[in-house]
Amino acid sequence: MEEQPHNNYSSKYLCKLLVEYRKPILIILAVAALCAIVFSSSFFITPLYKSTTIIYPTSSNSISKVLISTTYQSDKDVMNFGEDEQTEQMLQVLNSNRVRDKVISRFNLMEHYNIKPDSKYPFTKLNKLYDTRIKFRRTEYNAVKITVLDSDAALSARIANEIAEIFDSTMNQMQKEVAIEAFRIVEQEYSTLVAEMNQLEDSLNTLRKLGVFDYESQVEMLSRQMAVELGKGNTQGVKNIQEQLDILAEYGGASYAINERLDNDRLQLSLVKSKYEEAKVDATEFIPHKFVVTSAFQAERKSYPVRWIIVVVTLLSTFLLLIFCLVFYDRSKGFFRSATEPQSVGTATQDEPEKQDQPNRRTPSHE
Repeated sequence: MEEQPHNNYSSKYLCKLLVEYRKPILIILAVAALCAIVFSSSFFITPLYKSTTIIYPTSSNSISKVLISTTYQSDKDVMNFGEDEQTEQMLQVLNSNRVRDKVISRFNLMEHYNIKPDSKYPFTKLNKLYDTRIKFRRTEYNAVKITVLDSDAALSARIANEIAEIFDSTMNQMQKEVAIEAFRIVEQEYSTLVAEMNQLEDSLNTLRKLGVFDYESQVEMLSRQMAVELGKGNTQGVKNIQEQLDILAEYGGASYAINERLDNDRLQLSLVKSKYEEAKVDATEFIPHKFVVTSAFQAERKSYPVRWIIVVVTLLSTFLLLIFCLVFYDRSKGFFRSATEPQSVGTATQDEPEKQDQPNRRTPSHE
């Protein structure tokens, strides 16, 4: 009956162990707490300060389509906040190498993180530390939260605010690469169309010098005039009119074709010109791609490490480990005691006859 509490992990049994070994437990817990306080200090763990910036994406990325184009129909406004698609695009750009490289270069993070360029795998260490210190996540309201941890509180706030600006410049740079190429194509088409129209206008000017202005109206008018001159019997007038009709007959078709082509080119030019103006705006002008909701500010107290959490976790883990060790020690001690007791009893029973035989052996000798 006395061994039953010893063999079961009951609360009474554990309390008995804790009371029995209370002094070493308290000493070990005090040492663990002291070690946790010491090793969580700034001498061993670099304190980090946190700064956050919250930004929203814009709903549209093309200023020309929203502000200039008369044919583009959309409910998106440049002043509206972006939705899921724009938020996902913002996260992809923020996590891209374009933004990462600009941040690292602008703030010289390799030197700031004490990473030597000639060390083994310097860029791998730099990128790993960058991903640990700088994070981007989507909020529940479709905004993007930029979180920066750094040993310098002022630098942490600067990096967080600067990343928002770097995102803007990166988006503009990415779009300008496409917009400039598109503008070059539209500009080339526009220039080709203008040059063709100028050439047609030169041809018309040459025909005008020959007296060909409007083929249909001129033929109608000269036909009436010839009838009049024929009625009068004016042979010279008829001859002059016939010469003009001959010129119209020779160049009138070309004049008509050129005018038709010019009409088509003027219609095409109006369409290309609108595209040209839109492409020019996209290639030369800039538009913000974000709304800054919360700007980062310099933190007044460190965010990492939280020393009281380290101390509490250390004490709890040490206490649980002590309980396990005490139970193991106590059960092992009982096991070895129970294993040695039968041997001692057996040896005693074997020694007793020897002790009893010794006087009997000595008695005959005295006799």
